[in-house]
Amino acid sequence: MTDTRIAFVHGRRVWDSRGRPTLEADVLLEGGAVGRGMAPAGASTGSGEALDLRDGGTAFGGYDVTRAVANVNGAITRALVGLDAADQAAVDARLIEADGTANKSRLGANALTAVSMAVAHAAAGAAGEPLYRHLGGPDAATMPLPQIQIFGGGAHAGRRVDIQDFLVVCPAAASFAQALDWTAEVYRAAGTLMAEAGTSAGVADEGGWWPSFATNEQALETLVRAIERAGLKPGAQVAIALDIAASEFGRGGHYTLGLESRALDSDGMIRMLAGWVDAYPIVSIEDPLAEDDAAGFAAFTAELGHRIQIVGDDFLVSDAARVRAAAAQGAANTVLLKPNQRGTLSETRAAWNAAKDAGFAAIVSARSGETEDTTIVHLAVGWGVGQLKVGSFARGERMAKWNEALRIEEVLGARARFAGGAALRRGTAG
Repeated sequence: MTDTRIAFVHGRRVWDSRGRPTLEADVLLEGGAVGRGMAPAGASTGSGEALDLRDGGTAFGGYDVTRAVANVNGAITRALVGLDAADQAAVDARLIEADGTANKSRLGANALTAVSMAVAHAAAGAAGEPLYRHLGGPDAATMPLPQIQIFGGGAHAGRRVDIQDFLVVCPAAASFAQALDWTAEVYRAAGTLMAEAGTSAGVADEGGWWPSFATNEQALETLVRAIERAGLKPGAQVAIALDIAASEFGRGGHYTLGLESRALDSDGMIRMLAGWVDAYPIVSIEDPLAEDDAAGFAAFTAELGHRIQIVGDDFLVSDAARVRAAAAQGAANTVLLKPNQRGTLSETRAAWNAAKDAGFAAIVSARSGETEDTTIVHLAVGWGVGQLKVGSFARGERMAKWNEALRIEEVLGARARFAGGAALRRGTAG
């Protein structure tokens, strides 16, 4: 049997999709297997997220990661050498212990995330199997429903529109590959419509069109037209998902939509979004209220949770305890899973387990600052999560992940089970 004890850990500085420094970790096992992981970074982040450790100062705008890299090559290496990489829970527990803080502020969640993922890859390599099978066993064969950005806004596009993500899902697609085919046509159609109307300002952080709309709702109207221009049926074949990212423009139950110079309270936000759900084929809304507005989340879920998927991102930050608390409050019905929000794969998996226990769905998600790392695709398939969100249908760091999923679906062949619309927490819009 291949020796799966950790022999060496090495960290280095690399670059993410924004041209900012990030951290990559390699893990070498005694038997010769090697694994690699790369840490992403978010632009809109929840206050409860684990800390992305940066150097500060003037170099690279304060975003350098030399301290985090040094932590990988020092304290983390010393903590992990000799541990069995096949025991992910034990490795992650040692990482958490070595950091010793509640928010990973000593060693950095970016350092821990990259190493935790690298360990998983190394263990899979030692076993001679792909990561998704290493994580989920021989029965791991569910391909996730992709959630793909068409228009980017909020912190991802200079706040040109207030809403962060206007996305599509393809609940009627027969396979992951077909869902990408349909999305590609919608993406192209949206670009054509914007060019015709003179409303395109470029490409946003995650690859979606950077819009120049007069109102937030104009983006929804254009997205429906793009679905139709692509020859597809809104709602029946292709539906809409939104990431409001309300914490970016709301606090204390008060919300300011800068594009429209509108001020709303929690009830006003709920009324506006409920009106959109009535008017457009929306099946999923992420962070409809701010992270500090649990009462608003609960009220929104009570009103619309039987119709649509209500996703907690900044509100839940991939935290098992927060998922359990939200379930007890009746706030949200779906959790977004981002490994770097917690710092280790085991903690992220714990949030997914808590979601299942609560009857919540989940979406494995990338960050706006990404790399070519494809680990999250394997998490979605291996853990059987059912939904995957990695940004838009453009830019290499996004397409690397969509293409990895295509490869997995091809390898699975007839065994592949596409989650489709059944993955959505509350069905599809009528």
